[in-house]
Amino acid sequence: MEKMELIVKGGTVWTPGGFIEADIAAARGKVVALGRSEAFPASADTVIDAKGKVVLPGLIDTHTHHREPGFTHKEDLTTATQGAAAGGVTLSIGMPNVDPPTTTVERYRDVIELSRKKAIVDFNHNPSGTVPEQIPGLAGAGCLAFKIFMVRDTGRDYPHMPGIGLHNHGALFRCFEEVAKTGLPLMIHPHDQDLMDVIEQRYWERGDRSPQAYARAYRDFDGIIWDTAIATILRFQKATGVKLHILHTSTPGGLEMARRAKGEGRPVSVEVNPWALFLGSWENVEKLGPYCLGFWVPEHHVEALWQGIEDGTVDLIGTDHAPHTKEEKDIGWKDMWKSPGGEPQIQDYLKLFLTAVNEGKLTLDKLVRITSYNPARIFGVYPRKGTIQVGSDADLTIVDMKREETITNETTYTRVGWTPYHGRKVKGAPVYTIVRGKVVMQDGKVVGKPGGGEFITPVAG
Repeated sequence: MEKMELIVKGGTVWTPGGFIEADIAAARGKVVALGRSEAFPASADTVIDAKGKVVLPGLIDTHTHHREPGFTHKEDLTTATQGAAAGGVTLSIGMPNVDPPTTTVERYRDVIELSRKKAIVDFNHNPSGTVPEQIPGLAGAGCLAFKIFMVRDTGRDYPHMPGIGLHNHGALFRCFEEVAKTGLPLMIHPHDQDLMDVIEQRYWERGDRSPQAYARAYRDFDGIIWDTAIATILRFQKATGVKLHILHTSTPGGLEMARRAKGEGRPVSVEVNPWALFLGSWENVEKLGPYCLGFWVPEHHVEALWQGIEDGTVDLIGTDHAPHTKEEKDIGWKDMWKSPGGEPQIQDYLKLFLTAVNEGKLTLDKLVRITSYNPARIFGVYPRKGTIQVGSDADLTIVDMKREETITNETTYTRVGWTPYHGRKVKGAPVYTIVRGKVVMQDGKVVGKPGGGEFITPVAG
């Protein structure tokens, strides 16, 4: 047997069939043996003792705002993927709201070439699906999915800039038809812009542009702007057959509509963001203001999300990692409509979920499925990614379920230098992140180098 690049010994290893006590050997970036290391070669370039730890398939984040090109004062492809590595993520997939927005094949290829030079972990990028004529070429260039926003920003021009959003139903339907022909998923940020125009004007007429007003506007009438949009795109999905991926799911009504569609056997998948579960409470709206908005998620909506995870309605967690500077956020204390929404998430979300596992809110197996296994299957990179088995990429995240930490701004890799979870105590943390057999994070310190990431395209067949 050839010399191994990596041997991980003594860990409890997740496989699609369950957890097993096993050692892992990797060569040429692939898992080549899974079992007892007595059968492996005596040496390897790297040997890791994982006794007392759990070995998971590397996390896949299908919803990362890398911010490059165009907004590198917030983040760039290196700092974003450093955060990914620190958080146990081995494949990070970018979003099209960059400058210029990725609406064409040429722009998409430019972003991929930048990523080849700068990414620490494996990567791809979800281009915008708003230009029907560009969709076939983008699919041929290797993208994993398309992204369309149904939102138009009012009071600001970012993060939902012109060119990447459609709320005209005719134009949107045409794009559904074109993406359906590719067989790739269509990610939709659901939002009823016409309703929102009416709702938010009522707050503005009262002179209330506070974080609390913004939070209420997005959740008025129990989340009507979300539910009407989800109803529309589910009907479009039924008409076109597209593989629909619903983003930012956070209302009981939206979950129930998706649950029914999935029950009919339709290709519909549901994403939930970490902030919806761990950050969007009214207490945080009052305390953190623009630093937790995003959106307000009332407690009964959070309960529905946990139930959706438990019963399988929720397919995956996408971080919606969305860094903005403190200066940009601080505007929101006076006028939240002028402050960009979103927060850094990618470095911290695994710790938050491991804490939830320790608290009994979900099982570790379920966590693996919604952060790695399901994303790989939905976005077409399974079985290369999202599993630990012979022949898969040796993407591994080794976690210590007993490790207790406090999340702080001082240890964040994101360029903006802050995390909304500063001061949050967690139990459970990644201690190694391994991409194709190479250690990129050890004990919280990122050791991977720019250019180490690989462009990951759909698996044939």
